Amino acid sequence: MKKMMIVLAVFLLAFCLSSSKSVTAIKEKKKTRVSTGIEVLLKEEKKLLKGKKVGLITNPTGIDSHLTSVVDLLHDEPDIQLTALFGPEHGVRGDAQAGASVDFYKDEKTGLPVYSLYGKTKKPTPEMLKDVEVLVFDIQDVGTRYYTYIYTMAYAMEAAKENDIPFIVLDRPNPQGGEAIDGPVLEQEFSSFVGMYPIPLKHGMTVGELATLFNKEFKIGANLKVIKMKGWKREMDYEATGLPFVLPSPNMPTVSTAFVYPATGLIEGTNVSEGRGTTKPFELIGAPYMNGDVLATRLNALRLPGVQFRAASFTPLFSKYAGELSHGVEMYVMDRKKFKAVPTGLHLIKTIHDLYPDEFEFLQANNFNLLIGNGWVKREIEAGSSVTEIMKKYQGDLDAFKKVRKNYLLYR
Repeated sequence: MKKMMIVLAVFLLAFCLSSSKSVTAIKEKKKTRVSTGIEVLLKEEKKLLKGKKVGLITNPTGIDSHLTSVVDLLHDEPDIQLTALFGPEHGVRGDAQAGASVDFYKDEKTGLPVYSLYGKTKKPTPEMLKDVEVLVFDIQDVGTRYYTYIYTMAYAMEAAKENDIPFIVLDRPNPQGGEAIDGPVLEQEFSSFVGMYPIPLKHGMTVGELATLFNKEFKIGANLKVIKMKGWKREMDYEATGLPFVLPSPNMPTVSTAFVYPATGLIEGTNVSEGRGTTKPFELIGAPYMNGDVLATRLNALRLPGVQFRAASFTPLFSKYAGELSHGVEMYVMDRKKFKAVPTGLHLIKTIHDLYPDEFEFLQANNFNLLIGNGWVKREIEAGSSVTEIMKKYQGDLDAFKKVRKNYLLYR
């Protein structure tokens, strides 16, 4: 009996020690959090803005870890004079749908003038900058070439250079992580506001890193300062940062959306719905003319790494096929490390093209060539080339970009 009591006591002690270690590990895990550029700025680099008239380019993603807007943070700082706000696509407060222009107005909360950098005026004019001594950019990117915020940044950098104004980027994580790079490098003749510079479709860089690359490689030459994050590592996806996620645009509601976007954003250039007008944009793909079971079976048979497809039907409330029952698939990324977004997107489009040659179309309005960044991928799909052949064709340019990219990585 005595021996049994001793064994039980030893067991209980070991259990308690193990539990204590587990609780400590959980607490340590909770403490792990990335500090974004705005937090580092206010804690360590506030002198850069002290006594200056500040213009701020931002949207609802410009927040600290407590969800306080960068607009309010800078506006409430007694040593900083926030004089103007500049909004990208969707506006400073994020209340405009994709493609909708936003006119000049005054911010209700602060009374500050708000200038739109989407629509007719993409670059801040000298008139907009008359009361600005330093321009600050704080917007969450999604890690894909065809997203307009990084080109709003580039145009603003050009304006800063032309008006002799310092430009500060408050860095934020790439929600897809900073390692995976894939897709064709944009060819310059296909430059547009959804792809200005020759970078690959999935670039694996933060906005601060892109700013340094744009500034030197494409000869903007702005007086650029990037406020780096603290604690961010390239292998981190967004959940690993410990930061709250604010949807960067109305159809980018979750981190999962950002992961599939390099694949299914290409669908915008076709007559297939990319799920706009549903609760799962870019995860639901379909059209009235499709059979979801057939498409899901064909795609799953490809055994694409890290992803599976489920037959799904949906009725978009707006955008393509608004009010019409559509059939297709829902994409599930099962393993983010294994998932290859760009090849998956190409397989998706090729499979739909081959299954429905009479119904499927590439659109002129949302030009597929501008999204993919060249004119040859579309021709290869129409000619029956395999995705493997397409990938081999863009690999050389992608490898060349990887070498250039290394020079601008701020986080090793």
